[in-house]
Amino acid sequence: MRNNPTMQRWSTVPLRLIVGYGFIVHGYSKIVNGPGQFAAILQALRVPMPRVAAWATIGIELVGGFAVLAGAWIPIVSVPLAAVLLVAVITVHLPYGFTSIKLRAVTAAGPQFGPPGYETNLLYLAALVTLVLGGAGPLSLEQWLADKRDRDRRSGINL
Repeated sequence: MRNNPTMQRWSTVPLRLIVGYGFIVHGYSKIVNGPGQFAAILQALRVPMPRVAAWATIGIELVGGFAVLAGAWIPIVSVPLAAVLLVAVITVHLPYGFTSIKLRAVTAAGPQFGPPGYETNLLYLAALVTLVLGGAGPLSLEQWLADKRDRDRRSGINL
């Protein structure tokens, strides 16, 4: 199955869908919780121009997430998405080590977790690199445009 070209062609689709959706959810949660609250967090972390950084991060996560989900402009949107991930690693997650899930206790209220490390950020970065190198795959805007160019070329339409 590993050497099957059809399977290889489809291999990036689940990755693209979960990564795109993940960025959208992170951006949307910042909107729902209030951009001002996220700006206050950035200010506490000593991020310069926290309001601008908050809105830029939200925009990058939403627009970039939708682009990845749709399979469009992935090499371009991956740069600011990677920057957001790296800033999060440096400003928040690095002191807590690699592991993202640190089960501290299970109480009557449910599981209690410690602060997350940078594992998930690295997984997102690896996924973005994979999508840049491997392409968006089928069911993507990128593939649809390539197929359209091929159809137009075969039919003699020059755009």
